[in-house]
Amino acid sequence: MERTGTPAVAVPVAGPPAVAAVRGDGGDGDGSRFAGRGAVGGPVRPGAARGSAGRPVLGRVGIWAGDSDGYPAAGLRAAAAAVEESGYGALWFAETAGREAMAQAAILLSATRRITVAAGMADIYARDAVTTAAARRTLAEAFPGRFLLGLWESHPSLAEDVRGHRYRPARAAMRSYLDALDAAPFGPSAGTGPPGHLLAALDLGMLGLAAERTWGANVLGMPVEHTRRARAALGPDPLLAVTQLCVLGPDRSRTAGPARATAAAALPNRRALLEELGHRDVDALGERLVDAIVAHGDAGAIARRVHEHLDAGADHVSLHLVTARPDVPPLRQWERLAGQLPL
Repeated sequence: MERTGTPAVAVPVAGPPAVAAVRGDGGDGDGSRFAGRGAVGGPVRPGAARGSAGRPVLGRVGIWAGDSDGYPAAGLRAAAAAVEESGYGALWFAETAGREAMAQAAILLSATRRITVAAGMADIYARDAVTTAAARRTLAEAFPGRFLLGLWESHPSLAEDVRGHRYRPARAAMRSYLDALDAAPFGPSAGTGPPGHLLAALDLGMLGLAAERTWGANVLGMPVEHTRRARAALGPDPLLAVTQLCVLGPDRSRTAGPARATAAAALPNRRALLEELGHRDVDALGERLVDAIVAHGDAGAIARRVHEHLDAGADHVSLHLVTARPDVPPLRQWERLAGQLPL
């Protein structure tokens, strides 16, 4: 196929675009039910928080920096340091058409001291498996116990129109990639522990592959009901991380519009899954569906959603905070949320 430049690509799974401004101070709500850091309940599962089976330690709550490609390098380093200083256990990011995932992970790891850095959606069409194995080894050697690799099956327009590959059926392509990754000649050096990874997964088939072949899965932008299904599909032992889309503001009346726009951006590749969960007339984006996809309102409301995911079987919840300025790290909002969360 002849290509005449790089087209615009919309990859809904990677997170929604910027939405209308949420006026106010970022949501000081009283949050009295969960006042104080660590006040939110939820079972502490044996998998993720303590880094069992050689996994990096994630803690129970992290940040998904979905807009990090828009930060300048200096701002990216400052954002990583701020997330760590606020007490979060992990900093996640995606790979779409911006920075290369392993290079970005190195920047984030170099800017921090203890936090786990997770390339939550490393595109399997961006690197061959041997290169990925070598990069993972390099990061594991340089930053022992702090890097987590999450693999993503990409998106047809991104794989073909941007990267110039032929897109294959997702599960078959991922299985082949995992086979090649396992066979790559670059294993861990002494003292780094066995290599491991997880899959970015939404449907039951990919979740099953994650349980069969990897440490577990990360699920982005799905309701709490899906977290229960994902835990059942994975079984009791694999890691289940979920990423919650959220809009923070002083009250729900002022976050409802941006929340609906965020849900609309996330909808295209989740439609069938949402219908399976019992959401009818998905395209109408009723209030119940928007609330299921996007946690919005004050910090207490978002903390309650974290609690619900943990109760539903998640080991770890990362928060993708959508703001009116995707080019500016929401440092104050991350800090404000931290005071309400079980870090």
